[in-house]
Amino acid sequence: MTKRNKGNNVPEWILKSREKWQYNGQIRPPFAEQPKSGQRSVWDFPRPPALVPSPKEVEVRKNEVQLALSSKALELLETASPPTYYVPPEAIVFDLLVPLPNRGSLCEWKGNANYWALKEAPDKAIAWSYPNPFEAYEELRDHLAFYPQYLDCFLDGEKVVPQPGGFYAGWITEDLCGPFKGEPGTGHW
Repeated sequence: MTKRNKGNNVPEWILKSREKWQYNGQIRPPFAEQPKSGQRSVWDFPRPPALVPSPKEVEVRKNEVQLALSSKALELLETASPPTYYVPPEAIVFDLLVPLPNRGSLCEWKGNANYWALKEAPDKAIAWSYPNPFEAYEELRDHLAFYPQYLDCFLDGEKVVPQPGGFYAGWITEDLCGPFKGEPGTGHW
């Protein structure tokens, strides 16, 4: 795992907000599920998040139409959340997507995100990217992460379950245990 530190282009107010996180992958909280054999606990994932190459095949479809297929995705591992997979641009069918020019957000770790929609539904975000990520996450530049809430997403052929809630987009697979950020009452994690 690559440990992420402060980037030179991170505003001071964000650096101060990062210091308030109680859990950072060093110890599991008392409410964390105990992993079974072959499982990973999301409470063992670090904060700041680790970005690692994924050895798994990532596939994203809308119905039967393939939007992305890659064995070179990046896996983002962050305390309390299932992994998010970032697909390299060469593995994405951009002819089926359009950018959402008036929508964006700020991640305290990765920077400013842009959103993407399907051409057939140009007002609904189904993916996001970081065109100019904070320095520590430069590897994410122009990769897309997809919301499994709105698409059919697979990891090595296993259909993923979306992370709870509508904001986060982690991919839950059988090898993970939580609880996961996004469930009711988890906003303070």
